[in-house]
Amino acid sequence: MTDIRKQLLAAFDVEHREHLHAIRNALDNADRGSAIDMADVFRRAHSLKGAARAVDLPDVEEVAHQLEALFSQVLEGERSLDTPTIAAVRVSLDTIEDLVAEISKPAGTASPKAALQVLGQLSDAKSSPTLPVPQMEAVQETPAPKADNAPDVGAGTYLRVAAEQMEELSSSMHQLLSELQADEAMAETLRQIELDVRGLRRSWDTLHTQIVSLASGAPKSATGRNARSASVFAPRLRDFDQDLKSLFRKLSALSRSHKQSAWATEQAARQVRENIERVSLVSAETVFGRFGHMVREIAREEGRDVHARTIGLDIQVDRQVLQALKDPIMHLLRNAVSHGAEDAAERAARGKPERAEITLELASRGGRLAVSVRDDGRGPDLRRIEQVAIERGLLPPRREGDLPPMMDQLLPLVFSPGFSTADEVDRLSGRGMGLSVVAEAARKLHGSVLLRPHYPWGTEVLLSVPFTAARQSLLLVEAEGRMFGLPAHGVARLLRLRAESLESVEGRPAARIEVGGQDVIVPVIALAALTGSPNAQIPIELGNAKAVLVRHGARYCALAVNAFHDVRTMLVNEIQAIGLGDMVSGTVLLEDEMPALVLSPELLVEHWVRNESRLAAGGLGLAEWGLAAEQQGATVLVVDDSITTRTLEKSILEAQGYRVLLSVDGIDALNVLRSGEAMVDLVIADVEMPRMDGFGLLQAIKTDPRLAATPVILMTSRADPADVRRGLDLGASAYITKQKFDQRELLATIGQLL
Repeated sequence: MTDIRKQLLAAFDVEHREHLHAIRNALDNADRGSAIDMADVFRRAHSLKGAARAVDLPDVEEVAHQLEALFSQVLEGERSLDTPTIAAVRVSLDTIEDLVAEISKPAGTASPKAALQVLGQLSDAKSSPTLPVPQMEAVQETPAPKADNAPDVGAGTYLRVAAEQMEELSSSMHQLLSELQADEAMAETLRQIELDVRGLRRSWDTLHTQIVSLASGAPKSATGRNARSASVFAPRLRDFDQDLKSLFRKLSALSRSHKQSAWATEQAARQVRENIERVSLVSAETVFGRFGHMVREIAREEGRDVHARTIGLDIQVDRQVLQALKDPIMHLLRNAVSHGAEDAAERAARGKPERAEITLELASRGGRLAVSVRDDGRGPDLRRIEQVAIERGLLPPRREGDLPPMMDQLLPLVFSPGFSTADEVDRLSGRGMGLSVVAEAARKLHGSVLLRPHYPWGTEVLLSVPFTAARQSLLLVEAEGRMFGLPAHGVARLLRLRAESLESVEGRPAARIEVGGQDVIVPVIALAALTGSPNAQIPIELGNAKAVLVRHGARYCALAVNAFHDVRTMLVNEIQAIGLGDMVSGTVLLEDEMPALVLSPELLVEHWVRNESRLAAGGLGLAEWGLAAEQQGATVLVVDDSITTRTLEKSILEAQGYRVLLSVDGIDALNVLRSGEAMVDLVIADVEMPRMDGFGLLQAIKTDPRLAATPVILMTSRADPADVRRGLDLGASAYITKQKFDQRELLATIGQLL
């Protein structure tokens, strides 16, 4: 095969997928009763025909030509797009996909006969599907291969780089960022030395003044020896004074230079990281593009009629993540065919469409990659799951009269190693391996997996993983003197619960929390009880319990901790933790080189559900710790549209004795400030907010004579120097970037301003 033909086929491979995807989407809309653009569908069939002729694929050209004729009849009102017509079109699209797939892996099994026969049965005397098309028309309609789809060998536009080299480069970049983060400790040490020298200089200035005063005020009757001593030491004192001032100036200049250099280096490193991550991202189509074809082929081999849909394959994801998900998702799709595709008679008896449907959908949700594999089959067999769980010792046998386990207790069990509900081992359903391979892949990617019923029929498996495997946004918390990281995507809310508001539900601590406009009773468990101290009590400080609200499926749980520390984007490393099992997804290094374990919120909830009777059998179990209650200090208004950020800042400030008010944007904050209901001593505002941003709020405060004296701290993710200058020019007292957020810096800044 010549290089030119390879380039043409590569271009055709991309183009034909686009056309098939668009036509299938149109058919899906027609199935739902929505209007579709038949002119666009006709043009795509026509373009597909011309492109197939250009790359010399006569079978594809013939099927596309008959599709074009059929769409022409629908477009002209001679035929309706009814169910038999849609079914014939779907068969034809599958045939085209099979024919193109055989170009790279010839198997000799793909044939256009079935599609041509089905389309021929729909044709009437007015349209001949085999009517030859003039050569000139095909030449005019043949699309030229796009430069983006085929590399230009001579122009040097593309550079072939081994994937392993990109992975090494990305790993080195993450390591560099970790080292830069560790360098912040050196900057703090340098700043402390500067403060010490500043204090030493002040002490010397006082001492020097006293020495000079004593020397000048000496009595005239002083002996000649004392006079000579004063004259000898005076030059030395002046030299020492000059040397100390010179040292202070050099140290101050070094400190400023280090700050500027560290800022510039960090910005450059972040830019490089973003560029590397951008190069590392690829379209999911490159890995999952043929999965629809594979599912249809597997279903045909099993004698089942399945419509396979793929949605969202244009999303950009780290190649490592896609490769790690490839086999688990294929396993899920095979399971869907095996367990979710009933025969036609069973589907008809249940009132379902004759053809089974299996869907693979990729989407971005909450900054994470959400992968859904769903079918419209029988749905989870809870009785069979319970039976297998009892046989494997995962559940105790149910006594007569006992209620069956809850659904959210049963469904996570299917991801246990070796768990399979198949009656017999077969090739299609994974040789009895079960879904543990899917859970293991999700764990290695610092993600989660959830199985749930899909309504009105069927089963859905939902994977949630980061777009890039290495770095994650983590909430750092402390429990019994140990630091833990919780992925931010799994944190629903940060809570501050009054001890007297906690209730006892069946002898276990719980709190009544508003979720989605409804009061929900949420179990409260000490995080330490899930991480190695089963008898740990809920820590109470100043009459309050700090807790992280996490969610897995429909189950909520509040994890009580001793302190919230920070939210950071950090490099997460693999680790095999002893004693905590799958609840640990990795580890991160803190500034003091001490590791902190990264926990999976979803698996923490599952662990709690499986062991709640053992972990919370002693009543509320509240333990008072920390300092005695102190009087509230100054009032701080926190303005941020993110509920997580507001709650975190509120917890940090209230722990230091400040009274904290909250606002969701600039307009809301202005109403609080101007109402006079509270005397606000300081404002901490985000920059990017709806209605009125932080810059607008700052300007409004500084132009109002009643509020102008109120100090304002801007806290934002926008670290551009121009934004910093703009904030300071408008009168901000300080500008803190969230990338470098450190609660010690925030508290120190507030202490200096108040």
